[in-house]
Amino acid sequence: MMNKIMDFMTNKFAPKVNKIVKNPWVSAIQDSIMTALPLVFVGSLVTVVSLLKNLFVGLPDFSMISNFSFGMFGLIVSFLIPYYLMEKKGNSGQKLISGATGLVLFMMLLFPTVSAEGNATFILSRFGATGMFLAIISGLFVACVMNFAAKRSFFDEDTPIPDFVVGWFNSLLPITFILIVGWFITVQLNVDFFEVVVWAFSPLAKIVQSYPGFVLSVFIPVFLYTFGISGWVMMPAIYPVYMAGLAANAGAVANGGQAMNIATQETCYAFSSMGGVGTTLALSVMMLLISKSAQLKAIGKAVFIPSIFNINEPLVFGAPIAFNPYLMIPMWINALIVPTISYVVMNMGFVNIPSQSFLLWYMPYPFTSYLATQDFRAVIVCLLIFVITWFIFLPFFKAYDSSLLKHEKIAEEQEAAKAMQASTAQ
Repeated sequence: MMNKIMDFMTNKFAPKVNKIVKNPWVSAIQDSIMTALPLVFVGSLVTVVSLLKNLFVGLPDFSMISNFSFGMFGLIVSFLIPYYLMEKKGNSGQKLISGATGLVLFMMLLFPTVSAEGNATFILSRFGATGMFLAIISGLFVACVMNFAAKRSFFDEDTPIPDFVVGWFNSLLPITFILIVGWFITVQLNVDFFEVVVWAFSPLAKIVQSYPGFVLSVFIPVFLYTFGISGWVMMPAIYPVYMAGLAANAGAVANGGQAMNIATQETCYAFSSMGGVGTTLALSVMMLLISKSAQLKAIGKAVFIPSIFNINEPLVFGAPIAFNPYLMIPMWINALIVPTISYVVMNMGFVNIPSQSFLLWYMPYPFTSYLATQDFRAVIVCLLIFVITWFIFLPFFKAYDSSLLKHEKIAEEQEAAKAMQASTAQ
């Protein structure tokens, strides 16, 4: 049965998923989010500093930095999606103006209030994570129109008119069309398209924020990762929901309410990413301390330090875990058990639900657990999860270690026999 699953995933499923990942429309969204992530990291640093402010009252308030870093995530993505798509479609000459048009359309669709004097008032929170889905839609729309127009020109290829003038005229019509669409929705129809998008994606958000949805959002990337497929393939669907959930939590806490959305990237970093995707820190410690086979002992020495900083590519592809039934199965079990524990302890109020940005995933545990939740009780849960994942990995690890040990002994015996034959021949 396992061989059939491995064959299907390797020869049929993985090539199809990789084809989707390489699709320019999907990869443009992934690249845009990845490029903008440093803004979120800055917001995470502000979160750490805000904790120090509790100890050192004289520290200044850096919240404005977070508002204009993490708080501008949607705005930046609305620029980057058409920028990257035009680049991937071979229209690099128009990628900048396409990105700028994406910004303009995004801001129009945010439904600003314009006074008689011409002053526009925006809702600041809409520029950030809560506006991610709107940013993706507006960015894709702009890219679609600009890419369509880029294949057509008002001028012949041998025209004597300078290229930059040709570019201006060729961009004029599609940009006009894009902005008329934005104007028609916002001004003529008087529709708050931001609210429409939030409503349209609310079923997806509700699914991911539920217990089964959250567990699946953690499990599926881990499952794909064990077959060598990057879990980032799920980013366009899951990450905007995670970020919007955190933004809603932050807004609720700022207004004296309670954080309610458990499915956030911070929750994953609090517990599920201990040692890396799949909660693999216990396995790397196991390899270092109790391996009997020379191969696993050597791998344990090599992967332990990266695992401490939650980098587990050397472990996943070096042990290996990927395509190795001995270690894939316990990693799948972890990907179901750990998010379940996370959801239960937060849902029952044993640990704070994250309400501030924290994506410094490379910080060692249990510091990450505390900083992501700002709750010392998370440290206790972190240690408990380490113990649980240790016992989940242990029987599978021992079986794998024993199989390698047998192969090593057979190899040693064969080498000894060859050496004996060589000495006898002499």
